[in-house]
Amino acid sequence: MPLWDPLGADRPERVVVVAAHPDDESLGAGGVIATVRAAGIPVTLVVATAGEHSHPRSPTMTVTVLAQQRRREAERAWAALGGDADELTVWDLPDGSLTTHDKELTGRLVATIGDGRATLLLAPYLEDGHPDHDALGRAAQRAAYRTGATLLHYPVWLWHHADPGEVPWGPLRRVALTASDRNAKVRAIACHRSQVAPLSDRPGDETLLSPSLIEHFTGPHETFVLGQPRDDALDDLHGEHLDPWGTTTRWYEQRKRRLLLAMLPRPRFTRALDLGCSTGTLTVELAEFCDELIAVDSSPRALAAAATLTQGLRTVELRLGDLSTELPEGEFDLVVLSEAGYFLSPVVLDRLIARIARVLTTDGCLVLAHWRHPISGWPMSGPEVHARFARAQDLPPVAGRYLDRDVEIVVHAHQATLPNPQG
Repeated sequence: MPLWDPLGADRPERVVVVAAHPDDESLGAGGVIATVRAAGIPVTLVVATAGEHSHPRSPTMTVTVLAQQRRREAERAWAALGGDADELTVWDLPDGSLTTHDKELTGRLVATIGDGRATLLLAPYLEDGHPDHDALGRAAQRAAYRTGATLLHYPVWLWHHADPGEVPWGPLRRVALTASDRNAKVRAIACHRSQVAPLSDRPGDETLLSPSLIEHFTGPHETFVLGQPRDDALDDLHGEHLDPWGTTTRWYEQRKRRLLLAMLPRPRFTRALDLGCSTGTLTVELAEFCDELIAVDSSPRALAAAATLTQGLRTVELRLGDLSTELPEGEFDLVVLSEAGYFLSPVVLDRLIARIARVLTTDGCLVLAHWRHPISGWPMSGPEVHARFARAQDLPPVAGRYLDRDVEIVVHAHQATLPNPQG
């Protein structure tokens, strides 16, 4: 099992830890939290629920009182790991029901992380065997994809229910703990008094974390599963709705396309690239100006709809592709990115900008069009996307711009390549 050093060459500038319940982070990642905190790296802890249903049959403690106690225990455990009080947040989502809050979990995590470059995200394992852990692990997977954070999962219940063949041995990473960090973890676990000791001697108040279970988590190592950031939300959206953005029915969409096409600096392009084409409504209209047009989207369902819409257009080629990877080969004298930039992480958008600069011909132009209002559940807005393009050194300068309350359309092109209005 490969060793991993949280303070190695890829030392994070920030760590965000998420837990489904108070005590999850202490059990699964307490040693690493103590390690990075002692190194002076900022650490944020988010606990999704107060764990108020840990003793559903308790005859001595109500759900409200237990929630209050577990929040206090979380605060003491966090202090034992070296955390500051203002770095801990409890969201108070319903214990046992996180599976019904997938979208909210993802949005809150994205807002917490922001630009995730140089950020390490520690989250429950998404196949841990507890529905709350699994739901939060999936939300972390989506949030890491949207923000660019590095993701590591910490298993808790996996070790106690899974057969050896069910353990993901390949992506496991083991961390050796110092005596100091191990002691801090032991103290943090002990702070969760409601879980490591009985609430009373009456039935329903039994100890939940047995000494043998705790022993497993207080050894000289912690083990993590290397995360694979992934987000199927847009593909799922296209599966639920034939036209999720209302491209054929909303006046905003119809008007935006007309404005974009009117801002094209010349009537004909040799080879064009439509990035994030969705169902292909804009693709069809762009095709009238292009000898060849390649339209790319990461959603198979979106491309299936686009294939129907572009059927018979021999100049159009549809390609399934993630904009975080390489663009189609060759050069393009027109690149269009419409309503897709804010569905990328900041680090992926910066890579895309560099790739566009490499494939754009010297006389080519880049057209950007984005909704100007906040995008819930994603780290960037349209204006932020356009600002990143404007700062790029290798792109042509801004040659045209349209702005109103809802949309901004920007054309990047060298002035020398634009048509002469007097000609």
